[in-house]
Amino acid sequence: MQTMGTPFLWLAFSGVVIAALLADLVLMRHGGPHKVSFKEAAWWSVGWVALAMAFNGWLWWYASQRLGPAAGNAVGMEFLTGYLVEKALAVDNIFVFLMLFSYFAVPELQRQRALVIGILGAIVLRAVLIFAGALLLSKFHWVLYLFGAFLLFTGIKMWRAAGQEPSLDDNPVLRWMTAHVPFLRRYHGSALWIGQGRRRKYTPLFIVIIMLGVTDVIFAVDSIPAIFAITTDPFIVLTSNVFAVLGLRAMFFLLQGMADRFHLLPYGLALVLVFIGIKMLLIDLYKLPILLSLGTVALIIGSAIALSLLRPKQTATPTAP
Repeated sequence: MQTMGTPFLWLAFSGVVIAALLADLVLMRHGGPHKVSFKEAAWWSVGWVALAMAFNGWLWWYASQRLGPAAGNAVGMEFLTGYLVEKALAVDNIFVFLMLFSYFAVPELQRQRALVIGILGAIVLRAVLIFAGALLLSKFHWVLYLFGAFLLFTGIKMWRAAGQEPSLDDNPVLRWMTAHVPFLRRYHGSALWIGQGRRRKYTPLFIVIIMLGVTDVIFAVDSIPAIFAITTDPFIVLTSNVFAVLGLRAMFFLLQGMADRFHLLPYGLALVLVFIGIKMLLIDLYKLPILLSLGTVALIIGSAIALSLLRPKQTATPTAP
C-alpha cells in the first residue's frame, strides 16, 4: 500500500482534526441547545472550507519541499478534487438527513446534538472503509473495475430516482429497530434513553442518530470509490474525505431551508458518479488528467445548481372547485 502519509503527516492531520472537533464541541456547548440560524451556519461553513483549504495549502507546500514541485502540485490537485467530489456527494446526505428529521419530528434544539454524534461516528466508519478499500486495491488491481462498474450503476440508478419523493417506510434497518428496540414515542430533551438495565427505553433521538450513521455508511459506499478514482493514496483519500465530512453539520443548517431550490442537483450528482465510474473503467487505457477531472466535476455541479435557480421547481396549484 503506497502512500505519502508519513508518521509526521498522520500526526499533524490527527492533531488538526481533534483540535477542530474540540473547538466545535466547546463552542456548541457554550451556546447551548438552540436553533442554528442561516448566518451562523454560513460562518461555520466558511470556517470549515477555509480550514480544508489551509490544510491543502500546507500539504502542497510540504510535498513540494520533500518530493519536488511537480509532486506537490499533483498532491494539491488530488486533495482538492477529492474534497470537491466528497463535498458535492455529501449534499445528497443532507437531503436524506432532512427527511429523517422531518419523519421523526426532531426538535430544532436537538438537531445539532444528533448531527455531531452522527458525524463523529461517520469519521470512524469511513476511516475503516477507506483503509479496507486501499488494502484491497494494493492486492487486487481489478477491484478498480468493480468500483467503476458500481459507480456507473449507482449513477444511472440515482438519475432514475431523481425527482421522486424518498420514503423511510420500507427501510429494513428502521423496521428492525422499531420491532426489536424498546423505544419511547416522545423526546426527553437531549437524552438518548431513559431507565437502566432491562427497564431502559430509547428515545426517538437515539433512533435518529443510528439512522444518520447507517445513512452515511450507505452514501460512503458510493463516495469513497469515487475518490479512489482520483488517487489510491489512502492518506489523501482519508484527509479529503474527513475534511468534507467535518463541514456536514454546518452544510445541513445552511441548506435545510433551500433544499427545494436545488431540485436538479440530484441529476448533477448522478452525472458525477457516471463520469467517475467511466473514468475508473478506462483507467488502464487512458488516465484522465486531474485538472480535467476537477473541472468536469465543478462544471457538472455548478450547472445543476445554476439550472435549478434558473428553472425553479414547479409546485402544483390547487384547482378551484
